[in-house]
Formats: sequence, C-alpha cells, structure tokens
Amino acid sequence: MLAVLGIVTVFLAVFGGFLLEKGNPWVLFQPAELLIVGGAALGIVLVANPPAVIRSMIRGVAATFRSAGRTREVFLVHMRMLYEVFMYSQRAGIMQLEEDVDRPSDSRLFTNYPAFLADRQACNFVCDSLRMLVLGVTTPNELDQLLDLDIEVQRRGRHEPVGALSAVADALPGLGIVAAVLGVVITMGAIGGAPETVGEKVAAALVGTFLGILLCYGVVGPIAARLEHLHETEAQFYQVLRVAIVSFARGASPILAVEYARRSIPEELRPSFSEMEISIRREAKVPSVAKPGEPEASHAESQPA
Repeated sequence: MLAVLGIVTVFLAVFGGFLLEKGNPWVLFQPAELLIVGGAALGIVLVANPPAVIRSMIRGVAATFRSAGRTREVFLVHMRMLYEVFMYSQRAGIMQLEEDVDRPSDSRLFTNYPAFLADRQACNFVCDSLRMLVLGVTTPNELDQLLDLDIEVQRRGRHEPVGALSAVADALPGLGIVAAVLGVVITMGAIGGAPETVGEKVAAALVGTFLGILLCYGVVGPIAARLEHLHETEAQFYQVLRVAIVSFARGASPILAVEYARRSIPEELRPSFSEMEISIRREAKVPSVAKPGEPEASHAESQPA
C-alpha cells in the first residue's frame, strides 16, 4: 500500500507542479517518446536477463505493491510452530519426526499451520534441515554451515531481479536522451517552418528526457530499492529459522531455542518475550506421545512454555 501511495505522490507532485505553472498537460502526452523509452527499456530487460530472472522480476514488482509478507505475527507463529516441533522431538525422540518431515502435509505437527505448508520454500527449508537431524548424518556445526549455504544461495537468487531492475533504472535517463536526440533530429528537419510547429517538436523532444528521468528516479529505482528491502527481510526470516534449528541441535531446550530465534529477529519486527510466552502457553499444541504398547493418541494437547 505504501508503494502505491508513494508512486501516486510522485506523480501528483510532478504533474501538480507542472499544472500550477500553467503548463499544458497535453504537451506531455507524447506516445512516440513513451514508445522509444519504454520499448527500449523492455528490450534491455529481454537481452540482459534469462527467462527465470524476468519471471522473478515480474513477481517481485507485483510483491512490492502488496502487504509485507514477513510481519511480526508471521515470526511469532513460526516460532510457536518450531517450539511444538522441538517439544515433540524432545519427548518422543528425534527419530519420531521422520514421517512428519517426509510428509509434512499429513503431519500432526504442521497441519495446524496451513500458511507454512503453502510456503513451499520455507516448508522445504525446515523439513530438509530436520531430516538431517533425523538421519543423524550431521553435527550441529555442519548443519549450521549447510543452512548458511542454503540461505546464501537463496539470497543470490533474490538479488538477480533487483539487479535487473536497477540496471533498467540506470539506463532510463540515457534512453530519455536518445528519445530527445531523435526529437531534435526531427526538429532540425522542420527548421524554416512555422514557429509553432518547431516549438511543438522541441517540446516533444524534451518530453523524452523528462520521461527517462521521471521513470528512473520516481518509479523503477524506488521499486528496485523496495524489492531489495523485501528480499532482505526474507533472508532474515530464514536466518531466524536457522538459529532456532541449530540451537536445538546443539542441545538447547525448546523454549531457549526459540528465544535464540526471537533475539535474531530485526528489532522492528521482533515480538516481545511476553508475547512469545503467551502465544506458546495459550496456542501451542504438542501431539501426545504414545506409551510403549499403546496406540498413539490422535489429539494434541496444549503445553506451557
């Protein structure tokens, strides 16, 4: 919402000021100049980027106009979910998580969190990490390095559409100059004609430069900056998951592991300890562990922190 408001503010300020100076808005309506600047920018995107990056760039631009995906509540819910996983693992044994991480959509631990299951990347990150503990093929330090590698690969992948948008923003002023030069060429061909005609062609040429600069600093550049911020928040989200999982693997209690995770959340998104404790006490549901010779209970039970 803020992105939409910001872009609307930019255009209102620019065109409002133009109108206050008694400018004719129809002079700025130059489809040919827009075609030169916009079409050339599109061509740059197609030449410089593979299809996967172009698709990521389109999804990223759309994401900048939606509400932030990783809010304080999202962090709180995921910490509660990890607490439930850690508590169940501590009671039943880490080997009992095998079916849960292999089929998370059927797991009693994860089915209470449909948003987590719908987020395939986060679901795979958590389940694949827990699978390493279930298999017993890694030490906590090796698991830490593995998760760090995964996060870094994801970070590089998210940076590609940001870099592509930034490259387009950097090119737009130059494309505006190209449109202006072409307009000047046309103007020079009209020298000797009526002054009104020459003036219109000069105005049209200058509109090309205006469009390039406005789109660069008023639209594409800010969108690229916002997308980079969203991707950085996404990377921080995975760092929080990593801290919790590695802390538990190193022997921390479930509540201490999620406290490590809470402390790694950026301050503007970090829930307080009281919020986390209340959420765990009131809403955490850890599946009961069957005693030897008894069938496993089908219902989860609320657990205090």
